[in-house]
Amino acid sequence: MPLAQAQALIDAHGFATLTDDRLRVSHLPLLLKRDEGPLGTLYGHFARANPHWRALDGRRVLAVFQGPHAYVSPRWYAARPAVPTWNYAIVHARGIVERLDDAATLVSMDALVARYEPDLLDDATLMSEAYRRRLLAGAVGLRIRLDELQGKAKLGQHRSREDRNGVLAGLGNSADPLARQLGGYTKRYLEDTLETEGEDPP
Repeated sequence: MPLAQAQALIDAHGFATLTDDRLRVSHLPLLLKRDEGPLGTLYGHFARANPHWRALDGRRVLAVFQGPHAYVSPRWYAARPAVPTWNYAIVHARGIVERLDDAATLVSMDALVARYEPDLLDDATLMSEAYRRRLLAGAVGLRIRLDELQGKAKLGQHRSREDRNGVLAGLGNSADPLARQLGGYTKRYLEDTLETEGEDPP
């Protein structure tokens, strides 16, 4: 997966599974700053009550970002025989954890809120300065400077145009919202990558 598309997947699916070398796991939203470092830098925070953060400062971690995924029926292919499969897009991001001080943590928390609900920070009835400061007492901010970013998109790129169109139709007509989401993602991904490679997109 090209770097720009891996970064775009993180932007769109920012809820990560974070694990360390001892296989301890936490789940938390992370925000990617693309302009910090060659691969970007992730920002987020732990709840202070989560003991995982205590062992992470200076350690290398893996953050897994799961994009859309769904079952693909062999009935959707033009070519026969075919087998059922599962299509997906995913990104593995690795880097070293750095603890943030209170000021940087507050900036990071505000940036995360602004990413998902920009006008919330302007609502003093919900997010007053005093209330934000109290929230800060229960959070531990972190930064992960990425040194490795691997994305994989298993979307049937290698199949014929007829097969790709059949899968897009099957996903688009599915009752499963995740399948429809995968269909939209697949169409955009194929348009971007196949056109870049000089092939005909669906």
